[in-house]
Amino acid sequence: MEIPKRPAPPSGLRRTLFRLPVHLYRMGLGPLFGDRFLLLEHVGRASGEPRQAVVEVVEHTGDDYIVCSGFGPRADWYRNLLKTPRATVQVGRGRFAVTARPLDAEEGGELMIRYAPRHPRATARLLRYMGFIVDGTKDDYRRVGRELPFVRLSRVR
Repeated sequence: MEIPKRPAPPSGLRRTLFRLPVHLYRMGLGPLFGDRFLLLEHVGRASGEPRQAVVEVVEHTGDDYIVCSGFGPRADWYRNLLKTPRATVQVGRGRFAVTARPLDAEEGGELMIRYAPRHPRATARLLRYMGFIVDGTKDDYRRVGRELPFVRLSRVR
């Protein structure tokens, strides 16, 4: 695996395009995303104001949703969850409270190994966009998963 250059989180027009799914959720079209994506409502770490981001679900088991910060630890939503781990998610039409817990690098590596074969085209596009050059082996995916921060969002009962 190689990482020639990691991109910064999007700004300007790219940020506007990346935020388009948030607006679709606000318009009531969240069910279009099924359970592959979720709307994460969290608290800004500096402002204390409510914030929203749409993130891809890497894995879903029971009451847990695992998501990944493709832009690494610099992504605002990730940094906000580290400060205030209580949040709300919307998956399809369902909304519920969650608690966020960052996962360690080893768990991230194993998650990436499981994710890649389930979504091979998306994996290839996302990793290329994120600046990773991989050969498609489990070892490469494991290394990528160790580089990216994963978060477990556990439903609050």
